[in-house]
Order: sequence, then structure tokens, then C-alpha cells
Amino acid sequence: MKRQNFYSENHYNIFLKASDDAIDFYRTRTFKSDSSEEEEMLRSRFFQRLSLDKLLATYTAGEAVPSLIPILEDLVSKYEEWQVKLAQYEKNPDISPLAISDYPYQYEECVQVIGFCTLLHRTDLLKRFVTLIDNAGYEGTDTLYEDLLCKILPGRHDIDQWYHDVYSPLVQAIYADSEKKASRLLRKYCSQWYPAFKQAPWHDSHLQGEDGNYVGYWAIEAGAIAFLYGIDDSKIDDMIYPKDLVEYARNVAIRLEQNTHEHTTDTL
Repeated sequence: MKRQNFYSENHYNIFLKASDDAIDFYRTRTFKSDSSEEEEMLRSRFFQRLSLDKLLATYTAGEAVPSLIPILEDLVSKYEEWQVKLAQYEKNPDISPLAISDYPYQYEECVQVIGFCTLLHRTDLLKRFVTLIDNAGYEGTDTLYEDLLCKILPGRHDIDQWYHDVYSPLVQAIYADSEKKASRLLRKYCSQWYPAFKQAPWHDSHLQGEDGNYVGYWAIEAGAIAFLYGIDDSKIDDMIYPKDLVEYARNVAIRLEQNTHEHTTDTL
């Protein structure tokens, strides 16, 4: 069952066909460019975006949560490929694939991917993706970025500053002095999320119709914070909140804990 009303089954089918056609088309054709380095950079960026769109579209269309995992694996590989080609083109070996300090929508893309890795319990993919961002000098520079990582990856940083104001309620939810306040701030963040991204390339893409670029609007990072910090999300009914992805993460965590307990008991 689809997870957002703007996305019809036909819309999803059109996206899947267009995605397959694009992959076939660019297998044998080159991107317009002034050098081979630029062509390879543009090509790798195109396929990375296509993979991200597929991940979001698959979730929005209502596919089962585990079906997202192979797409996420492909997406992280595509970021790695793009970073290599971008580094060659820019002659900067440690350049980040996402300029998270400069553009809120690129920061959002970053924390969405981190959120998917977290909620799908793929620490291996999380490490690989975060390395691309850390190496560019972003490690230890943003509170939300670090707070999304510190419960999973050891040796992260405690810092009290962040790049973009849109994330203030989400950061405040982590440090709220009561469960009720944390829940209220999480709700506030979700309610303000979509209007805050007016400048994003994907904003209002649902108005383009079934042939447009809309693949879903998701504050995946809000779900990751609720999961990591045990924030009550039962009263959130905002369309952009990934409720069943969080439920999946919590259920997997319970199963993993039970298995660990059973294994410990068996070895005693």
C-alpha cells in the first residue's frame, strides 16, 4: 500500500520504466562535457541520483521495507563511485559528494541516507557512507550529524553547533529534559520540514503529475532520531514521517536483543 497519497501505482510504474530506459540509454552514450573526467563525473552523479530516487520511490510506493536493502547497498556504492570521479575532476582527493555546510537540501540528502542505514540496521553501509563525508573535513562540525552517528559508531564528537536552522527542533528533541517535550519537538520538526525546503530541487515536484520527478517527501532523519533516542512518535501523523520504517527498525532491534540474550543464556 502506497505511503503517500501523491504517488499512484501508475506513477511508480512510469518511474521504474523511465529508470530502466535511462540505464539502457546511457550504457552506450556519453554525457555532454569538455573532458573525459567531466563526462565520468556527470555520468556517476546521474546514476547516483537515479539510485537515490529509486530508494525513495520504492518506499513511497509501499513496497515491503526489506526490499529497500539491496537498493541502499547499490546507492552507497554509487556515492563511492561518484566521489572518486568527482575527486578526479576537481583534483581534490577528499572532496565530499555532498556540500552539507553550504546547501540545506544536500545536508538533508546526507542525513536521509544516514537515516536509511540506521533504520535498516546496516552499520556496514553507514560506515562506508560517512567516511565520504568525514574525509572532507565535516567530522566533528555539526551536532545532528554527530548525534545520528554516536550511538552506532564509536569515537564520534560532542559538539554544540549545527549548519542549518531547519534542524533546530530535531536537535532540541534529542536534548529535551522530558519525554513529553522531546515528543513535542519531534512533531514540531516534522510540521516545519517541508516548507523549510522551498529551495530544494524536489520541492513541489508532486505538482508535475505522473510524468514528473516526484518520488516522495521523507524526513528519514526524524525517524532515525526517534529510534536512536527512544522518542515517543505515536502522536505524529505528518505525511513526511517514516512511521513503518521506524517500526521495522524497532522490531529488528528487539529480535536482535532477544537473540543475544538467548545466546548468552545458552553459553552460561
